[in-house]
Amino acid sequence: MPKALITGVTGQDGSYLAELLLEKDYDVWGLVRAGSTTTTARIDHLLDESRGDVLQLVEGDLTDDERLTSLIHDLQPDEIYNFAAQAFIPVAYERPAYTADVNGTGVLRLLHAIRTMENPARLYQASSCEMFGQVTEVPQNENTEFRPRNPYATAKLLAYWSIHDFRETYGTFACNGICFNHDSPRRSPNFVTRKITLAAARIKLGQQEKLMLGNIEARKDWGYAGDYVEAAWMMLQRDTPDDFVLSSGESHSVSEFLDEVFGHLDLDWHDYVEIDPHFYRPVENTHLEGDSSKAARILGWQRKHSFKDIAKMMTESDLKLVSSGAIDGPELLRTPIG
Repeated sequence: MPKALITGVTGQDGSYLAELLLEKDYDVWGLVRAGSTTTTARIDHLLDESRGDVLQLVEGDLTDDERLTSLIHDLQPDEIYNFAAQAFIPVAYERPAYTADVNGTGVLRLLHAIRTMENPARLYQASSCEMFGQVTEVPQNENTEFRPRNPYATAKLLAYWSIHDFRETYGTFACNGICFNHDSPRRSPNFVTRKITLAAARIKLGQQEKLMLGNIEARKDWGYAGDYVEAAWMMLQRDTPDDFVLSSGESHSVSEFLDEVFGHLDLDWHDYVEIDPHFYRPVENTHLEGDSSKAARILGWQRKHSFKDIAKMMTESDLKLVSSGAIDGPELLRTPIG
């Protein structure tokens, strides 16, 4: 039975991957920070011993060299999937050094721990389209120049090149999945898509009057998180490590997402949305749109859910949550699988 360690297991991507690996009969371990206040709501159903194939949790932190190395040496996983990150860009501006330590140096710690294993694990690193930043071409592929424009992206770029360094210097089996935006009903309410679907549900039910947003003409390449973790697994099953862009291959504006969400609820978002400059980024990325033809050709991977599918899925999930009164605390994250 293969053994996998997932960092960031309580997050959107980690929870979907844990489900996938348990279905594939892996022995699955999830890393959680000691004393963390992060909810386990996304993975509670995987901790239920009555189901048999249980996710097991261990305490650790990407900022703790000694503990991380000791843990990996004790567990001896065959595969490590790194989804742990400080992922909220406004926080990256407020805490750039911490963001760099977790998102960048933390990956160096993982790589060093793997290199010193008796039987080195394979590593998947969740890289980000944010690294492209001020883009030099559309769409972006594995050969597109990186021009990051925020502290989150620069930290991710440190991790990206560290993967290359260890791969070339030590022969480490390590891969970058250059992920474009991917969402689901398990998306954190901090992110604009979930902020919109929650607000729309509350407005529909008469619980909220207005929604404040920033740049609604910002364009993103949106996919479904469940599709992207499948690609992560596929990358570690190959004979040789490589990097792959994971994207939908099309971009949409935030206003288009508003169209889909409010339209699904028979509402006109223009009646409820107000623009607040406070929510604008200090520097916006330009046209982010990915080209996943390499992943299709080599991995046989393709997305299964469209932009419209994702908007509908998230809207219906949040309408159900808000209707049930689960609008505060961890209940927001206790969403359906799928």
